[in-house]
Amino acid sequence: MTLSSLSSHELDFIDDDEFHEECGVVGIWTTQDAASLTALGLHALQHRGQEASGIVTYDGNQFHTHRGLGLVGEVFDDPRVIASLPGGMGIGHNRYATTGETQLRNVQPLYGDFEFGGFAVAHNGNLTNAQLLKQSLVRRGCLFQSSTDSEVFIHLIAISLYSNVIDRFIDAIKQVQGAYSLVALSKDMLIAARDPLGVRPLILGKLPYSQDENSWVVASETCALSSMGADFVRDIEPGEVIIIDHDGVRSIHPFADNTSSRFCIFEYVYFARPDSVIENKSVYMARKKIGAELAKESHVEADVVVPVPDSGVPAAIGYAEASNIPFELGIIRSHYIGRTFIEPTDQIRNLGVKLKHATNRAVINGKRVILIDDSIVRGTTSKKIVEMVRAAGATEVHLRIASPPTQHSCFYGIDTPAEEKLLAHTHSIDEMCKLIGADSLGFVSADGLYRALQEDKRNNQNPQYCDACFTGDYPIPLTDHDMQLVKSK
Repeated sequence: MTLSSLSSHELDFIDDDEFHEECGVVGIWTTQDAASLTALGLHALQHRGQEASGIVTYDGNQFHTHRGLGLVGEVFDDPRVIASLPGGMGIGHNRYATTGETQLRNVQPLYGDFEFGGFAVAHNGNLTNAQLLKQSLVRRGCLFQSSTDSEVFIHLIAISLYSNVIDRFIDAIKQVQGAYSLVALSKDMLIAARDPLGVRPLILGKLPYSQDENSWVVASETCALSSMGADFVRDIEPGEVIIIDHDGVRSIHPFADNTSSRFCIFEYVYFARPDSVIENKSVYMARKKIGAELAKESHVEADVVVPVPDSGVPAAIGYAEASNIPFELGIIRSHYIGRTFIEPTDQIRNLGVKLKHATNRAVINGKRVILIDDSIVRGTTSKKIVEMVRAAGATEVHLRIASPPTQHSCFYGIDTPAEEKLLAHTHSIDEMCKLIGADSLGFVSADGLYRALQEDKRNNQNPQYCDACFTGDYPIPLTDHDMQLVKSK
C-alpha cells in the first residue's frame, strides 16, 4: 500500500484524538444500474467510513462483487469496475473498523453461497455478544473468514433450520445483541433491518425517475438519497425488518413489543452529515440549537465566536446568534491531509494539528475568542488548537463544547478509546481546562442537549436516546465486554 492510500488507522498520527465514524450502508432494488447508484450513495456517506468500500450486485443470474481498501472514489475510480457489477439490485458498504483489523477480508458487504442461493450482508453497528456467538458457532464447525463481528450474521443464517430466507434472517437477528442497521441481498429480495432500540440510523427512499415503479433505496442517511435523486419515504423503525421484492415493500416486526427508540444521540452531535434529516429532525438545525443551549448555559463575554471546523460550525452559528457575538471562521481546515504524501516522522506527528488546521489571524488577533467544538476525546487536539489560537494573537480563549463530557466508551459501533484514555473520565472540568490551557471550559448539559432535540430534558427513568458515552447508561447488555472483565480478574 502506498502512502497516498493510507487508511485512517495508519494516519492516526493526525486524527487519533477524534471519534471515528461507524459505517455507512446502501441498498438498491430494481433499477437498471444499481452499481452506479450504490456508488453515488456511498460517496454521500463517505463521512461514515473511509477505510474501505464494497458493492455486491445481482443481475438475475449471478452475483457480482467488488471490494477494496480506500475511499469510494479510489475503490470505484475505474468505469470498468462499475461495468463489472451489472444488475438492478445491489448493496454497498463504507467501512470504518470498530471490530477487526483493516484487511480486505474484513471489507463488506460479506457474501456467502447457501443452499437457497447467494446472500450478501452489510452492517453498520457493533454486536455486543459476537465473541460468545462466534465461540458457539466455531464449536459447531463454522469457519470464519474474517475477524469482523458482522460475519456472525452469515453463519447464523447458514445454520438456521428454517426453510426460507426471511425466517433464517429473523432467526439470526433474534440471537444477536448490540446495535445494527443491516442491508442484505438475496436473488429474490432486498432486506433491511434495525435493532430493537434503533441505535443506528436507517431510512427508506424511492427512486421516482426509474422506469420501474417498484424502485427503492435503503440507506444510512437521507444525504445518500439526495445524491441519487431519490425521495425520502420514512425512517425504518426500531426492530423493524423491511422486505423489498417484485411485489413491493412489506414490513415485519419480529420483536413484537420489545422495541423502543434509543437512537444514538451522538449522530446529532457529530456523526451524521449536517444536511441529513434523521427522525424528522434536521441535523444542521439540531446542531444550531445545541449551540444556542450552550450559549444559555455557559455564556462568557467575548468578541468573536470561532468554530473548530468542520463539525463545530453549526453549533458555533447557533451560539453566535443566541449570544449576539459575531461569528467568524478563525480556523481554516485543510481537507486534503487524509492523502498526505509526507512521511509521518516524529516531527510531523507533533505538527499533525497544524497540518489539519490553520488560524485566520485577521479575525483572531487582539480578540477574546469563544472556541466551539463538538467534543473532547483525549484532549490533545484541543490543547494544540488553543495554543494555535493564542499564538494568532487571541487575548482570551474560552472553549465551549457542544456535547456533555464524554466519560465512557461506546460499544455500539463508534470507535472510541478505552475509558481511561478519555480525558473527561479521569479529570474534572477544572482540571481539563487547566490541562488544555483555556481561560474557561464549558460543556452543554445533558438536559440542554435533550432540549435542543425538542425534549424537555433527559428522562432518567426512560431516556429517549442512547447517551451511554456521556452517562454510562448502556441500554444493551455488554456481554462480551463483561466476559472479558470476568476473565481479567
